[in-house]
Amino acid sequence: MNGPETTSNARTQRAQDVFRRLEGRLRHAVKGRDDVIELVLIALFADGHVLLEDYPGSGKTTLAKTLGDSIIDDIPDDQIAAFRRIQFTPDLLPSDITGVSVFDADTSTFSFRRGPIFAYVVLGDEINRTSPKVQSAMLEAMAEKQVTVDNVSYQLDDFFFVMATQNPQDLAGTYPLPVAQLDRFLFKIRMEYIDRESEIEVLRTRLERLQPPGEDLPRIHRAEVIEARHLIEQEVHASPAVLACLVDIAREIRANPHVAQGISTRSLVMAVPALKARALARGRGFISGEDVEALAPYIFSHRVSLAVPTANTVAIVKEALARPLEALSRATLHA
Repeated sequence: MNGPETTSNARTQRAQDVFRRLEGRLRHAVKGRDDVIELVLIALFADGHVLLEDYPGSGKTTLAKTLGDSIIDDIPDDQIAAFRRIQFTPDLLPSDITGVSVFDADTSTFSFRRGPIFAYVVLGDEINRTSPKVQSAMLEAMAEKQVTVDNVSYQLDDFFFVMATQNPQDLAGTYPLPVAQLDRFLFKIRMEYIDRESEIEVLRTRLERLQPPGEDLPRIHRAEVIEARHLIEQEVHASPAVLACLVDIAREIRANPHVAQGISTRSLVMAVPALKARALARGRGFISGEDVEALAPYIFSHRVSLAVPTANTVAIVKEALARPLEALSRATLHA
């Protein structure tokens, strides 16, 4: 094995190790959610954000808090927290999340006091309960990793990761999320009730889960996740056939008679690092059709606007996968 290949494998192994350590820490605290944990970490390593459709008591706060607590801050900054939870309400103001300029009478100057958005991991609870004005502030933060207050922009950390929730069963007092904001979420995940055995395990390990994981699962430095993101982009291969498959999936969705507005080109761009992150998590240096089939419903379904309200967006996406995946399979066999 030559030098570059050895270096490449070592670098990839380092990124996989970071993924596995985080996965182990989350599985220690949250039982019966292994599939959700993997998707959340894929989004984190792809530098995306996650929207969870859930119900109270499903484990979302524990999941987000454990993720935040697993990160070691290697940049001395006491104004950036590892984890912050923001409860979205109809009377919330943009300044309640971004921060506010405060007048100092002693110096006769204004200073900026950072809001809870300045954190590595932010849990936005019931994000569809707040006004469009606040949602616009969140949109800027998620899209550009910055907030603007009094015409001055303040940068968020490179790590910045949002887990937002909405409860589909309670529509009173909610505001529909704008299409532009939905498009900023890499994944939309529905959290169903866990199975019987997992629920028993939650009760059995109640005290055990309050303790931190053992020494075999040390916390992760912030810089390790940032480096892993770069390694995934550099070391995991996306073949021309995979890129063509993504475009063909988008065209199939747009051509569906039940669809009023199809998925954006931006969603295809965002899909590539997510597919690379999943390939890395599965120990591969290339994207396969399995990655596309597994992630496509989570990446594309929430971006589809329906012409027929009763249609199912997940079913539309899965139907659109058939021909492009078959073409990808043929292209892979002939490669």
